[in-house]
Amino acid sequence: MRDRITGNGELSGRTAIILLVFLVIALIFVVRLVDLHIVKHGEYTQDAELSRTVDVELSPKRGTIYDRNGNVLATDVEASTIYCNPNEIKDPEGVSAQLAAILGGDKGDYVTALSRPDTSFSYIERKADLDKADKVRALEIPGIYFLSDTKREYPYGEVGGQIIGLVDIDGNGLTGLELYYDEVLSGTVGHLYMEQGVGGMLIAGTSEREEAVNGQDIVISIDIEMQEQVEKQMKDAAKRMGGDSGQCILLDGSNGDIIAACSTPLLNLNNTAKIKTGATELQCVTSAFEPGSIFKPVTMLAALEEGVVEPSTKIYCPAKLKADEYYVSDAHERSSQTFSVSTIMAQSSNVGLSLIGKKLGFETLYNKIGAYHLDEELTGIDYPGEAAGYLSNVADWSTIQAYNVTFGQGMSVTPLQICRFYSALVNEGNICSPHFLISKPQDGGEVTYETTSITDNQKAIKKLNKMLIGVVKNGTGASAAIDGFDVAGKTGTAEYADEESGGYVEGSYNLSFVGYLPNSDSDLVCFVGVTHVPTDSTTTAIFKDIMTYAIGRYNINQQ
Repeated sequence: MRDRITGNGELSGRTAIILLVFLVIALIFVVRLVDLHIVKHGEYTQDAELSRTVDVELSPKRGTIYDRNGNVLATDVEASTIYCNPNEIKDPEGVSAQLAAILGGDKGDYVTALSRPDTSFSYIERKADLDKADKVRALEIPGIYFLSDTKREYPYGEVGGQIIGLVDIDGNGLTGLELYYDEVLSGTVGHLYMEQGVGGMLIAGTSEREEAVNGQDIVISIDIEMQEQVEKQMKDAAKRMGGDSGQCILLDGSNGDIIAACSTPLLNLNNTAKIKTGATELQCVTSAFEPGSIFKPVTMLAALEEGVVEPSTKIYCPAKLKADEYYVSDAHERSSQTFSVSTIMAQSSNVGLSLIGKKLGFETLYNKIGAYHLDEELTGIDYPGEAAGYLSNVADWSTIQAYNVTFGQGMSVTPLQICRFYSALVNEGNICSPHFLISKPQDGGEVTYETTSITDNQKAIKKLNKMLIGVVKNGTGASAAIDGFDVAGKTGTAEYADEESGGYVEGSYNLSFVGYLPNSDSDLVCFVGVTHVPTDSTTTAIFKDIMTYAIGRYNINQQ
């Protein structure tokens, strides 16, 4: 037998290799032990703790939303979240039947939650009404537990629903101001950590609570009683006129406060099982349209500012005005006539406005539209999804497009944008950023907004105001007249695009009116519109009803 050790005391080659392999394996084992017990000790300890810990989120109390008069529009009320440890439920079928009798639904809705083998925590119903939770508690079913919680409540239901908006089951804002001011309203989620032992049984006395931080309250500009009146008027008008959507904005031109705003269909915050298409959006903010004749005061103010016309200026207006291979005509057939500029506005002559625009110069008109903030610029309103208008570059205008722009076709704005422009006519040429938020009480103060001058030409504004009074006294806006008050405004009967053919829909119109009380102590501006109306009508009577209500509510006086 050959010796393992040579005569010089060295290991044989084979023995050395075996020993080396052994040492490498031992070294790997030692390194692994060090990694497990020293390097990753904290990590594995944390993982072990997590594996036996149930983390339940605790909802903070969401901030309350108030209207300008202190009425509660959205608030959190006490509720109870019902949960179970499925490992403790002995008869899931029987318990499910008991729960369905109290909470509603079918017993099958609860069997899954009660029978989960993979967890010691399962929701039965989140944010249940307290009376229902009390009835479940009275059953004294082992394995069913309760957490104090809150749920969102909307005292006015449908009224102001689109403005206020929705939240999800976790209290996150989904639409409207609930979404826009989610970070302010939401607060910070808390946690309840509970340890579970063998078999998933919760260990008594081992819970640790991290309290939620409540959200902040906000006060918004709407007057909920005025809002209710506006919604009723627009809902009735859309139905009566056969239109798709009735829309309204009541804006305080002196400061940008939106007193009321809506579009139909309305959104009932307390009944969201079936929400109609478009109901979650305030379409007078989120949708642009071709404004038609309510845009004519824009062209007229530009012409008055530049001094190219006066209200008494006479202009020959042919029955039809040739433009490229097209013709511009008025809404109602007439013979060729000479009109004063005031009559052109009162009778809403497309031909007359086209000729005034030509006299002004289309590049000047284009620049004025931008100066009046009626191009593609957003108003910056604090509401999600605001739409921008559209105005192509003047260098690309054909003759027919240039004429069309003078009377509000071939371009687009939102009702909010056009309403803001009219507010300059009651506020000495100044526009204020339109907004809903007026204060955050817990932050201790009012919120300020930017005011911008779009013109300092007070003479031009006075002339235009007088012309728009004439629209109501002697022109197309006669049914907007209110006894004892000067009413200024402009009617609009606009065609709208046919998405399939690329032209305009025949026999159907977007009808609108924008008006105000120029010689009163009120700076309210009101837009009313009904889209896709299959007839030639007006919305002036709706404006009259809304503004008459406002006169009484706010004690408005003629000066």
